[in-house]
Amino acid sequence: MMAAAAAARVRAGTRRGPALWQMPWLPLVAVAVVAAASAAEQQVPLVLWSSDRNLWAPAANTHEGHITSDRQLSTYLDPALELGPRNVLLFLQDKLSVEDFTAYGGVFGNKQDSAFSNLENALDLAPSSLVLPAVDWYAVSTLTTYLQEKLGASPLHVDLATLRELKLNASLPALLLIRLPYTASSGLMAPKEVLTANDEVIGQVLSTLKSEEVPYTAALTAVRPSRVARDVAMVAGGLGRQLLQRPSASAATHPPVSYNDTAPRILFWAQNFSVAYGGRWEDLTSLTFGVQDLNLTGSFWNDSVAWLALTYDQLFGTMVTFKFILANRFYQVSARHWFTLERLEIHSNGSIASFNASQVTGPSIYSFHCEYVNSHNKNGDLLVPSTQPSLWQLTFQDFQIQAFNVTGERFSYASDCAGFFSPGIWMGLLTSLFMLFIFTYGLHMILGLKTMDRFDDHKGPTIALTQIV
Repeated sequence: MMAAAAAARVRAGTRRGPALWQMPWLPLVAVAVVAAASAAEQQVPLVLWSSDRNLWAPAANTHEGHITSDRQLSTYLDPALELGPRNVLLFLQDKLSVEDFTAYGGVFGNKQDSAFSNLENALDLAPSSLVLPAVDWYAVSTLTTYLQEKLGASPLHVDLATLRELKLNASLPALLLIRLPYTASSGLMAPKEVLTANDEVIGQVLSTLKSEEVPYTAALTAVRPSRVARDVAMVAGGLGRQLLQRPSASAATHPPVSYNDTAPRILFWAQNFSVAYGGRWEDLTSLTFGVQDLNLTGSFWNDSVAWLALTYDQLFGTMVTFKFILANRFYQVSARHWFTLERLEIHSNGSIASFNASQVTGPSIYSFHCEYVNSHNKNGDLLVPSTQPSLWQLTFQDFQIQAFNVTGERFSYASDCAGFFSPGIWMGLLTSLFMLFIFTYGLHMILGLKTMDRFDDHKGPTIALTQIV
């Protein structure tokens, strides 16, 4: 009977993803997570299903360790948004990882204890579904904006009560955002209980839409993973030692600062943003990146000039504004536009501290990236204070900025500050030249050897060699 049903689905042309407990990649979660951990970015799963048929072909290249990029994700979403229902549900959880499906999804035979029974049932009954085990964090962070642009509808935060009052229309686009919490085991509820409660919310929402006979496309994903693999070495060897070690803190990943007028115009990002005044350092990373209400008052953009102003109300006891001033010029020698960070200004208490940053430059179609941008000589200074000595000091780690030709909220190809010849390359070249010199000298000595043209004959007189004094 099951074989006949499967054959019927094939004859109908239906492409359906497997249920969560049937996914072939779940038994290999450890391999997938460890391979993904070698990348610097975080990944979260993404589950898609729809009430329409034939929206997705089976996902290609979803082998263990494969991470779906933003471009690959758009190739999966575009057909569904263009051909599928115009009502899109986005179930967004605070934290979710593939391991949650393994631990609480009943994949080891205990399906009756699954925390995802409604989700599994929805995938099993959906005419079209797609499961992506690992999606790049950046792609997920811009998913809401991407759906909003594609549908032409602003996201509407809803709950069950609001959803029952809504009158959805199949012809009018709607983007419904439903937030689902996640609580760690140290909280008031265990993770399985929270996941079960979230699954109940998904079931009730889908039941409401089914009762109203509204076609829809749904997606379940998370803002960040709930579990992060620590090190690839945990599989390569030394597991006993790894288990006794304390877990290291994972590197924080945050979205770039984006200045928008009618579209994203200026992007700025750094792994670490620190500033010092009078020898006292403050870390502004958490106050700058991923902050919804960051004060960008004073920012400006046109085709030739761009200002990015970051204002902090209480920094060193006063209001401080950091202003990045960039210029875009056309150079006939290269026949292209180049941008330059003219200077970085710090405004505080009516005074201005200026730093020359003209070495931060590149073609306008690119962004600029540098491992370290700072105002002191520890790692090479790209910020030169206009007055010496300066009370202000700045340090950016993994600095990246782009103010022209920005497409969406992602950087273009980076023009890096690193030179073409690194110290390692120079050492290799010098060592190779030295070895080549030794080889040449030895070859010259060998070619200079001459064979003897006189030999001693034991039957004749002895060869007499005159000693030259």
